[in-house]
Amino acid sequence: MLNSRCRTVVLEIDRGLAMETFETYEAILEFGILKERQANRFYKAMAQRVADEKVAALFEELAEEELEHKAKLEFELMKIGVAVDTSPDTEEIKTEDYIISDAPELDIDGRDMLELAIAKEDAAYRLYVNMISRAKSKESKEALMEMAQEEVRHKTRFEQARDKLLGLE
Repeated sequence: MLNSRCRTVVLEIDRGLAMETFETYEAILEFGILKERQANRFYKAMAQRVADEKVAALFEELAEEELEHKAKLEFELMKIGVAVDTSPDTEEIKTEDYIISDAPELDIDGRDMLELAIAKEDAAYRLYVNMISRAKSKESKEALMEMAQEEVRHKTRFEQARDKLLGLE
């Protein structure tokens, strides 16, 4: 549970996503910060596992972008008077927390990693869009729409990288 201002109203078992009703703009921002942190860790884990250096570099780049998005959301919290812990994340990243594979080596197909990232970004986009109808304020709806747009931009970058890798571009 994010905090007492959020409550789970629907569980989409087939997607594995808990849909939240957000009572405040602060709750929206806190949720976004959590999702950006998770995305950063996911992309760092992917970069550690993929063998293709260009794909790994893309994952590293997106991981850094997720931290930038997190910082923007934290700044929004600060603007409304909420104290934010801005200390860097020092928790060790374990790829097995994010990737299930029998292969211990880093030679994972770049295309498969990109397909996984595309699916992740699509799911995040749908999550934010679905949350818009549950948001209580115009400000919250706009914040969710902005987060959804960021996910679409990331999905597009992964699709372009996949197409380039497959020689379709």
